[in-house]
Amino acid sequence: MQPLQNAGYDRAITVFSPDGRLFQVEYAREAVKRGTTSIGIKCPEGIVLAVDKRTTSSLVESTSIEKLFKIDDHIGAATSGLVADARALVERARVEAQINKITYSEPIRVDSLSKKLCDMLQLYTQNGGVRPFGSALIIGGVYNGVCKLFETDPSGALIEYKATAIGSGRSAAMEIFEEQYKDDLSIDDAIALAISAINESTDHDTTSDNVEIAVIKKEDGNYVKFSKDEVESYINGVIAEDNEDQDSEEEDE
Repeated sequence: MQPLQNAGYDRAITVFSPDGRLFQVEYAREAVKRGTTSIGIKCPEGIVLAVDKRTTSSLVESTSIEKLFKIDDHIGAATSGLVADARALVERARVEAQINKITYSEPIRVDSLSKKLCDMLQLYTQNGGVRPFGSALIIGGVYNGVCKLFETDPSGALIEYKATAIGSGRSAAMEIFEEQYKDDLSIDDAIALAISAINESTDHDTTSDNVEIAVIKKEDGNYVKFSKDEVESYINGVIAEDNEDQDSEEEDE
């Protein structure tokens, strides 16, 4: 139960509590934390985006759950939180990318797109009659041979990362990144790290039915989403390697 001095301050987005908090924004962040885990990793060879598509029923067609999106040829996004809110944000991002291409006859910069999207998110924290978006995005891309990875927040805040995660498994995934991330990772190593992070941060089996992966390679700068078979081969390789490590540790003991 909220303290008495905060009572009523969560009923409008435009009202600060006495201790300087916007409760509706904090509630939107909670919606993101309840979402499934999404991961982004930057390496010298490109960007890796991976998502966990946890389903609540065996009757659900996993292909109908979208959490990875192509925004432009050179930019992709992974989402967590309210799916409908994420879809609206992705559509806005796609429009901004096309406006830039028509106006300036060149692809939009990854940081420019991220800032434009966060400007929109911030507007929804200071206008009456609207609510913050209950979704966060990891936006990754390659522009002029430079790899960029950003994480958005329902408040409109924007942070650039080398590796990050959003959703319910963020804490576990970030611990793995802190321990295992290196600046000189290859694209294959980054994919393996992403799969390991998802495997550790979820409580169900990691399979190609509930994991999706997309990459934007520096060499061509194009967004490519892996097929189910490609994802399965990477997952099998990572799990086999993890099992070997566990066996060697048991032998040492």
